[in-house]
Amino acid sequence: MTMLDDENHEPSAVSVIGLGQMGTRLAEAFLGAGHRTTVWNRTPARADALVERGAARAATVEAAVAASPLVVVCLPDYPIGERLLGPVADVLRGRVLVNLSSGTPQDAARMAGWAAGHGVRYLDGAAMSGTRLVGRPAALFVLSGSQEGFSTHRGALASLGNAVHLGTDPALAAVYDTALFGLAWGALAGFYHSVALVGAADVDPTDFAAVAKGHMPFVTSLMVDHALQIEDGRFPDDDGSVEVHRAAMDHLLHTSRSQGIGTDVPGLFQELLRRAAADGHGASGIASVVEAISRGKRNV
Repeated sequence: MTMLDDENHEPSAVSVIGLGQMGTRLAEAFLGAGHRTTVWNRTPARADALVERGAARAATVEAAVAASPLVVVCLPDYPIGERLLGPVADVLRGRVLVNLSSGTPQDAARMAGWAAGHGVRYLDGAAMSGTRLVGRPAALFVLSGSQEGFSTHRGALASLGNAVHLGTDPALAAVYDTALFGLAWGALAGFYHSVALVGAADVDPTDFAAVAKGHMPFVTSLMVDHALQIEDGRFPDDDGSVEVHRAAMDHLLHTSRSQGIGTDVPGLFQELLRRAAADGHGASGIASVVEAISRGKRNV
């Protein structure tokens, strides 16, 4: 796994194809970092504001590709990108293609195969921090595929934020994308339930959020520690056993019901703990829940 460093990099040329909300923010970040930026969108008016800031407007996809050694595509899905890029494959030869469109690991593998067949160095990627942080160090971009392509254009990619190269398998970025999306939603679901719970006691959600923010470093430290436990296949009960957490979850369920709020979220957690206990992990640490979840994939 390779992360971009803080070294100074010389401005270079980059083309952005697709100027939706994310594509526009990408182009703005490249322009802000001083890179010569060419843009193309099916609706030309989408490029007007960027052109006013110094971007070059390409009249065609072919012209956009020909303008830069680095071509960044940000479209609603892979088939659209394939239809646009297919006719200009010869122009793409020898360039680096970064695909930040939405898709699956299978889509990424297919696109990478197509790129390799046309002499294109390919990077698949995903923007993990939405649009608001693009261009700032806190914006996480996960990328996988050509190591040479990543290294060659690390300066331009650094303009977007914290770009992390996960490895040469082009499907890895899409795997991380979906996994991190699930992580974010798991955390947010717990937060929404918590806000509903304290709200029943007339606690302002912003007051609760301020306290919750201070609690999150402990939670993320558990992720790091528990990842090591999962890697080793040993689950000490330093952070409480499955049975201890089942009892605590019973309290959360009871309190939620008594306050008249839904129990969907803690109910899911309780079911996972129940399955872990049924698998013989009652006295194990809570990270053992991962085995109950992993076994589910064999039942699909």
